[in-house]
Amino acid sequence: MTGADGFIGSHLVEKLIDEGCQVHAFVYYNSFNSWGWLDTLAPEKLAKITIFAGDIRDPNGVRTSMKNIDVVFHLAALIAIPFSYHSPDSYIDTNVKGTLNVVQAAKDLGTERVIVTSTSEVYGTANYIPIDEQHPRQPQSPYSASKIGADCIAESFYRSFGVPVTIVRPFNTFGPRQSARAVIPTIITQLLNGYTEIKLGDLTPTRDLLYVKDTVAGFVAIGKSDALIGQDCNIATNSEVSVGDLAANIIRIINPKAVIVQDNDRLRPDKSEVFRLYGSNARILEHTDWKQQYTLDQGLTETIEWFRNGNNLNRYKANIYNI
Repeated sequence: MTGADGFIGSHLVEKLIDEGCQVHAFVYYNSFNSWGWLDTLAPEKLAKITIFAGDIRDPNGVRTSMKNIDVVFHLAALIAIPFSYHSPDSYIDTNVKGTLNVVQAAKDLGTERVIVTSTSEVYGTANYIPIDEQHPRQPQSPYSASKIGADCIAESFYRSFGVPVTIVRPFNTFGPRQSARAVIPTIITQLLNGYTEIKLGDLTPTRDLLYVKDTVAGFVAIGKSDALIGQDCNIATNSEVSVGDLAANIIRIINPKAVIVQDNDRLRPDKSEVFRLYGSNARILEHTDWKQQYTLDQGLTETIEWFRNGNNLNRYKANIYNI
């Protein structure tokens, strides 16, 4: 699995261990010998994981890591939208070239299944709802453009060479370990650090919010479905909530006296903001046994409790806008 050291990736590692899989985790090489969020797993779980440190942009390392692997879950990516505005080259190198490295190695090695991670951002603002897999792609940021490119590379290797690719498209996943640049950790960390003025950007966009445990269950279910080879597949809740309503709900739970203050630095350019995401889950329900297990409130409760742990909260810099 690439991106095993990240937010969704680390949860997927745990899920695959629970499924009885032998997990090989591709983590981003660094001089600190850090394995990202995998470092926080219980020792008995870490003992079941084989770690490979490398760089998704390096085809040689990717190929070496994929030898003798049956199923590859490819999650490694740069994902922050604001950062893509001023560093788009890095998104092309990581997201597009990284995906090319994975599917090229899969072609050469005869890998049995490749699960490529996409994003609901490729759809842009909804032209219709719920957004199904036939919805037009709209590159409203360099990030979403890079993911559209990565999806196209993966699809082309299925059509050209028969590489058994499935493109998984999660909607707005949240939960423990999520990046500080995402809206839910942004709200929670400010509140738990005692701030009474919560800085946010535009409150009007809507999102289809999916708790991370439901997301990783979707990955596993899709990986087991031969019917989805050569297809893309949403993981979504078939619902939406505005950022403003979401923030009000979290404020009510943690500190009802807090108020929201708009921070212009957090606003996206108008034509780049995705104003509505509301995903269809018809395809995943048709071809797998996946079902949403967590309501939004249940997911928020677990997430807030995780952040209440001081060891977790202290990893985040609530006073800094993380792009």
